[in-house]
Amino acid sequence: MKKQAVYFVSLGCPKNRVDTEVMLGLSDRAGFSIARAPEDADAIVVNTCGFIGEAKEESIDTILEMARYKSEGRAKRLVVTGCLTQRYSGDLARDLPEVDHFLGSGDVDKVVGALRGETPRDGVTMDPAYLYDDVTPRLQSLPAYTAYVKIAEGCDRPCSFCIIPKLRGGQRSRSADSVEREVRELVARGAVEINLVAQDLTTYGKDLDGELQLASLVRRLARVDGLRWLRLHYAYPTATTDALLDAIAEEPRVAKYIDMPLQHVDDQMLKYMRRGHVGKTSRALVEKIRARIPGVTLRTTFIVGHPGETESAFRNLVGFVRDAEFDRVGVFTYSNEEGTHAAKLAAELGAVPAKEMERRRRELMRVQRTISRKKMKAMVGRELAVLVEGPSEESEFLFSGRHEGQAPEIDGGVFLALADGVATPRAGEVVAARVTGYADYDLAATVERTIAPTRMKRAPTRLPVVRA
Repeated sequence: MKKQAVYFVSLGCPKNRVDTEVMLGLSDRAGFSIARAPEDADAIVVNTCGFIGEAKEESIDTILEMARYKSEGRAKRLVVTGCLTQRYSGDLARDLPEVDHFLGSGDVDKVVGALRGETPRDGVTMDPAYLYDDVTPRLQSLPAYTAYVKIAEGCDRPCSFCIIPKLRGGQRSRSADSVEREVRELVARGAVEINLVAQDLTTYGKDLDGELQLASLVRRLARVDGLRWLRLHYAYPTATTDALLDAIAEEPRVAKYIDMPLQHVDDQMLKYMRRGHVGKTSRALVEKIRARIPGVTLRTTFIVGHPGETESAFRNLVGFVRDAEFDRVGVFTYSNEEGTHAAKLAAELGAVPAKEMERRRRELMRVQRTISRKKMKAMVGRELAVLVEGPSEESEFLFSGRHEGQAPEIDGGVFLALADGVATPRAGEVVAARVTGYADYDLAATVERTIAPTRMKRAPTRLPVVRA
């Protein structure tokens, strides 16, 4: 009997990608094959994002796009899961009759039942509690040399603008043993870099025994043979401890990279945002990080247009970005999400007009672009260790890669040419490359030699089923 084929679409953040990879693994173990295109699928699963307005629109558009393959093509079943359904399952069930099953953000383990038609149409669990572990089957959607590992689920923070605690539940940390076993397995299969993710990475373990355990976990994972880079995402300012900074600084296999969404620096805005600290906390922390971790790459994000943001508050933020000279900055316009404290503030204080929010976003990004170009220019002439990702899409004569300060699918990259006599590099290899040029967010470099050949027995492949 021919296996039923399933096509997966994953939207949103790397944490959502991990959920999709678990559903891929569960489906594969249950006997389904993974379709390489929606037109080849008997069933389609859309893992949605419902964090902000734009993400919700993209999720709805994708659901409707995939529904056409059911009405006009081969597919017989459409399953929608993730944050959007967790938030709006009743409305979606009413408005989208073409969807056969709805699952929530905590229903990852129910995907096989939905594909078999064994779950209720609205199968969303109202109090998410699911947490995958190292024995949960998982198929990687990224090439084998890189992987995201989710070390905790949910969040206990009260940030005014964020709906995640309501969508994902309270923080639930995996055991250090489970995380280490998964990392060892991924490295054994060829992973060169591991990217740790959680909604609040820095409070990892606090729900287990009341203590922050990220620093000890980082040191433990840094001992895994074969791992080159361990990268940290989504640190929180008030939980970034000296012990953690020491671990990053002292462990050679830990990337000198911190992804810390600061969101704002103005004191009144931080109060409105319920961030639990003041602007000088962020300023002092940036200085401390750079002093304790020489050469660190600092990535952050900011929100402009949050209720209560005056022009004066925005100017404080612009000044901070100029002074701090972050390596990477993302800027988002505020999205008014019902059910959040910020939505109540918007009703009380008034909303910043959309046109003004966009003006502020553009100005802040112009400031950062100038900083980024200066930093990129300063790298010309340096030798970098670069993880080769394969032939470049820009030119048949170039290869693409990333250095330690560039996370997969988040930051820029390095365009690689070959010096005379250098063998063609393979994806998954780490090479020494001399920087020869730069753009706003990318570098050009010449490969001079191989540092670490790939340990993979075959060329890394990427499942063409996840569109993040």
